[in-house]
Amino acid sequence: RVMNGYTRYLEAERHASPYTVRNYTRDLRHFIEYLNSEKVSTFDEVERQLLRRYISFLQGKGYEKTSISRKLSALRSFYNYLIQRDLISVNPLMAVSSPKLDKKLPSFLSGEEVVRMLESPDSATPLGQRDRAILELLYASGLRVSEIAKLDLDNMNLSTLEVRVRGKRSKERVVLIGKPAVAALELYLREGRQQLLAGYRTEALFVNRYGRRLSQRSIQKAISRYAVAAGLDKRVFPHMVRHSFATHLLDGGADLRVVQELLGHAN
Repeated sequence: RVMNGYTRYLEAERHASPYTVRNYTRDLRHFIEYLNSEKVSTFDEVERQLLRRYISFLQGKGYEKTSISRKLSALRSFYNYLIQRDLISVNPLMAVSSPKLDKKLPSFLSGEEVVRMLESPDSATPLGQRDRAILELLYASGLRVSEIAKLDLDNMNLSTLEVRVRGKRSKERVVLIGKPAVAALELYLREGRQQLLAGYRTEALFVNRYGRRLSQRSIQKAISRYAVAAGLDKRVFPHMVRHSFATHLLDGGADLRVVQELLGHAN
């Protein structure tokens, strides 16, 4: 019952994504299994030493620091929920810190690699026009692939080069795009999208071959496919294009705070 209440809390109050809800609940079930092995039957029995043993247990199982930190983040969120609902009186996570993570610079594409990938779709076909518009928009805006998948027609203002997007925790922001992205979007809206819809009506900006909203997974697969077609000798994923957007802006002299706002980062 507590787990069900926590899941509803994540969805309704925290506005967490389905991905976050799935990972947090999975991590919490893993912790409950550990508690059972320790003969601990209630959450208020958990104390600092037990949590330290849990971290040691995870390290012994070969979990990376990032995975351990994520599991502890899930536990912190859960115990904050228990405190808010007056189900426990003390949060044992307050005295436990996460493993210090090794900082890694994000991977990104060179300008020449980006151009090769942008030019990979066949703009003579409806699917090619759609995919060129997606790639141009992704690189021009730095949007997350989940944000692109959720875009509707009324989110776009091509005359002012603006896209209104709802990001993490339902925060809304406006990002700017350049003329190449606008040109690709206009061609797709004028030709490709109409052919893909085939009479079906939807407000979704990007649609599949059946006229329905294109899924996030389909966009991810398309990006990987065009990277291969462009002859790029690296595994390319949507976030790499987002990193490329940010890196190229900074290299071009953009202010760090401006890039932060465009990416929708809290810090």
